[in-house]
Amino acid sequence: MTPFRAIALLSAAAFGMSLAPAAAQDKTAPSPLVEKLNAYVGCINRLSERSYESRNRYASWAKKTGPTGKERIIYGTYTIYDTTDCKKNVEMANAAEPHDAELESAASAYAEAVGKLEPLLKEADEYYQQENYKDDKMAKGKEMHPRLVAAWDAFASADKKLRAGVEAIKDKQAEEQLAAIEAKDGRKTHYYVEALMIHAKRLLRAEDTSKPDIAAITKALTEYETTVKAAEDASGKDGDTKLGSSFLSSAKSYLTSAKQLMRRIRDKVPYSQGDRMMLGSGGGWMVEGSPPRLLRDYNQLIESYNSGARI
Repeated sequence: MTPFRAIALLSAAAFGMSLAPAAAQDKTAPSPLVEKLNAYVGCINRLSERSYESRNRYASWAKKTGPTGKERIIYGTYTIYDTTDCKKNVEMANAAEPHDAELESAASAYAEAVGKLEPLLKEADEYYQQENYKDDKMAKGKEMHPRLVAAWDAFASADKKLRAGVEAIKDKQAEEQLAAIEAKDGRKTHYYVEALMIHAKRLLRAEDTSKPDIAAITKALTEYETTVKAAEDASGKDGDTKLGSSFLSSAKSYLTSAKQLMRRIRDKVPYSQGDRMMLGSGGGWMVEGSPPRLLRDYNQLIESYNSGARI
């Protein structure tokens, strides 16, 4: 199975843990740590997905050994957004408290890697867009290939490390907040919504691996489904917060996609030729039981949560 969390796991990460609508959340100034993390996540949100898409685009037509000029279709690659702001924001965040040497080092490595990738992708894009390979018999394409692969590999490594550092901090914060909510109010709607989001991320991680463990996936699925039901049962009960239909719909859609992917893994169901074409062309979210479909529904759940889970 092709790893997929690298595409956009933090693309819509919830950095404000509250049932309150977004307008109400804005009244509380973010902590220095949240501001620091937001700078790093801002880079990931803006640059990572496109960087992986550029690699996928290139890999859809060029062999691992590089282009030959004899390909039936030559798509080229994609460019990414300007990386100047990412570098500047990382430098500012690294200089701010609270300090975390390992995380700051990972952020600097990310900014450096994506900064090197940007001009190389522009160079490749111009070469392929202008079809210059028809004039030099793909000489420059062959020369650029190892540089492109090395740049993508360096970026992917840096991206993975930065995500891991951010996620570790966010996981700890989420667990601490969940415990605080339970201690203050008990297990009511607010508690179950936050628990649901924690289990949603765990489920994504369980199914995001080159060597999926069906027992671990089943456990994560059960925990998530149980929490979804608990949140729905608590909604509006005894005057408690009533959850919006959009949030509950997103939570259940994500559950459905997770079950479809689990069954494909468990039953070793191969993708059809049509499925493989969509998976390789950016339309993988349309394929039931696929990682891109799961990721799309996870991001929609995050968006629904961020916009305010209650009516």
